[in-house]
Amino acid sequence: MGAQVKIDTMALTTDEVDLRPAAAEAERAGYTGLWTSETKHDPFIAVALAACATEHIDVGTAIALAFARSPMTLAVQANDLQILSRGRLLLGLGSQIKPHITRRFSMPWSHPAPRMREYILAMRAIWDCWHNGSKLSFTGEFYSHTLMTPFFNPGPSPYGAPPVMLAGVGTAMTAVAGEVADGFLCHGFTTERYLREVTLPTLAGARPGGDLAGFEVSGSPFVVTGRTDEEMSEARRGVREQIAFYGSTPAYRPVLELHGWGALSEELHGLSRLGKWKEMGEAIDDQVLDAFAVTAEPDQVAAALLRRYGDVMTRMTLYTPYAIDPGVISQIVAGLQAPAA
Repeated sequence: MGAQVKIDTMALTTDEVDLRPAAAEAERAGYTGLWTSETKHDPFIAVALAACATEHIDVGTAIALAFARSPMTLAVQANDLQILSRGRLLLGLGSQIKPHITRRFSMPWSHPAPRMREYILAMRAIWDCWHNGSKLSFTGEFYSHTLMTPFFNPGPSPYGAPPVMLAGVGTAMTAVAGEVADGFLCHGFTTERYLREVTLPTLAGARPGGDLAGFEVSGSPFVVTGRTDEEMSEARRGVREQIAFYGSTPAYRPVLELHGWGALSEELHGLSRLGKWKEMGEAIDDQVLDAFAVTAEPDQVAAALLRRYGDVMTRMTLYTPYAIDPGVISQIVAGLQAPAA
């Protein structure tokens, strides 16, 4: 790492299915990549539309739920999108949590990190069969793919397989990303200290020779900013509440524990079970806020982000869970895209 950070943007698929206007605008604005999410709509339809509306920008999923699909299903979708986008797909995957996989999707759940490792290896075996003509003979503990006839084989693609980006927080899934993925999607609920002391060493430890050269690390740092005191106050409130929401999830407790805030995790979890969302946000004090978020005037945000994450992340998407003037975002992005002095 050490090259200029790529600046991406996120188009949430919560309301709009057709992301063509958003994708075209992101490309005009000079973003390197556009990410979609899997919420109320299918992220792959959004990526397909975004790819058709653009020429150069990367289009990716952050995230698509791997365990809601079989490796073959996802291999087909990703291969088609890689061709449609002319090699611009970033396949971002995540596991979700057990209740969603078992109760919302009615799919099996067990041992998420080993299962994800096998899932990605199964997809790679399928792509290798199509692109290189190898026999499909993948048999694992969770997945088995041993049949591929010419009628169902799309054949080689000039763009090859798409890069796989894996999302994670805990060390088990992070190690899987380092071993079998092409990049890592950092959860928004992370801190500079956690990235430097836990995430990067875990990724490097799973790579041959500990080498992260060419390995993407995509982050979405919280930003607190505004042009007025009122805007800054609203930004702090929005970020505090989002930090509290994530912090109430037991799986994310290790991030807080690293800072000695394990008791806060228990407090937030208890408040969430009571539906006390306002009180959860109020439990995030300035020390916790500063660990998770960059707080600065709009003209100082870019420099602050680069000081904190410039040598850690290869890609960056700003996380602003509050109403923010698009002009402020443009100002920050311009600062991040400016050539290094």
